Amino acid sequence: MGDIQHIRPKRTGIKIIVAAVVVLAVWILGMSVVVTEQNEYTLIKEFGRVDRVITEAGISFKTPFIETTSTLPKQTLIYDLAASDVITMDKKTMVADSYVLWKISDPIKFVKTLNSQISNAESRINTTVYNSIKNVISSMSQTEVITGRDGALSQAIMENIGTSMEQYGIQLICVETKHLDLPSDNKTAVYERMISERNNIAASYTAEGESEATKIQTTTDNEIAISISEAEAKAEKLIAEGEAEYMKILSEAYKDQSRSDFYTFVRSLDAAKASLSGDNKTLILNADSPIAQIFNTIE
Repeated sequence: MGDIQHIRPKRTGIKIIVAAVVVLAVWILGMSVVVTEQNEYTLIKEFGRVDRVITEAGISFKTPFIETTSTLPKQTLIYDLAASDVITMDKKTMVADSYVLWKISDPIKFVKTLNSQISNAESRINTTVYNSIKNVISSMSQTEVITGRDGALSQAIMENIGTSMEQYGIQLICVETKHLDLPSDNKTAVYERMISERNNIAASYTAEGESEATKIQTTTDNEIAISISEAEAKAEKLIAEGEAEYMKILSEAYKDQSRSDFYTFVRSLDAAKASLSGDNKTLILNADSPIAQIFNTIE
């Protein structure tokens, strides 16, 4: 009975030790597992120095107590620059309010140069982008800056920055201008001048259009006058030719005496018919009238 009581404490102690070992093993295993999310980089550091970078989402392992981990964002980030005054090539002051889309392209460079601090990266971006905006706008006139807001200005700023941010492991995706305007103290005067210039351009276009319309109208009137003149000349020619032909026919007809008498008779009848107009159908002729002579000759 005493032996049995002596064995039970031993078994209990063994169970406790086994449980402790299992807990320790689970704890060590938990410290060895590294979970990387889809939108982050995981940095595996050995005694503070980056040993490797995990770029794909999933589970990986590290050496507990020796290796530590930290993360950096993998997704696209946005940095909003403070609005600032810039001066154009023609010495006009403008207010530029811009933002930058960027991401970490090389985590190791980012850690070495910026000590893994997003705030350090934003400070570098702010200085670089502001200097680029100032340099680009200072090489453009105010009109070019305003018309360049459709994308040309952003492209010029990106080209001016070039690859300068790659040394920090940063990729600038784009620089966009949210607000690009005139200072409030001279905005009204500039707008009035722009309106006046646009009105002058519109008046110039209107004058050119009216001048062109006058030229077209004059040309058209001349062409119509020429056409009418040519048509009238042709008509007069045709009338003259018709009258000549008519006279020729009469001449031919009066050559023959019999025909001449006939035509004289027909023309006299036509004349008599023309004189019988209205309700009065009585024809009074003198004896020596050509028409009376024709009727007197009829037997």
